[in-house]
Amino acid sequence: MPLSESDPRVFFAAERTLLAWLRTGLAIMGVGFVVSRFGLFIQLLATQSHGTPSTAHASLSATIGVAFVIAGTLAIFVSAIQHQRFVATLPQADLPNTYSKFFAFALSLFVSVLGVILAGYLLVTQA
Repeated sequence: MPLSESDPRVFFAAERTLLAWLRTGLAIMGVGFVVSRFGLFIQLLATQSHGTPSTAHASLSATIGVAFVIAGTLAIFVSAIQHQRFVATLPQADLPNTYSKFFAFALSLFVSVLGVILAGYLLVTQA
């Protein structure tokens, strides 16, 4: 079956790819949050068993967790930039009539900003 010049499947594939990267970035950020907060659990266990808190493991856990959150944030941000650049190269005929080129990009940037805020929050509260 020959394809016409206009193929909306290309656009929809780009949208699915952006959403997949958004999900992946959110999952990485979620793992980072859990790893960061796991240090508090280890600190609590050390306090209960030894009577003195051990901050070395909690600090390492928080650092690794923040690194995961930053990695997830970067994945979302870079994928948003790539998506925006790719959609800009598509002919208008490949885009749905009511499609806003800005929405997916803005949503991804908003989630990236929330990731930066989460990383800052984890850094401030890792004491």
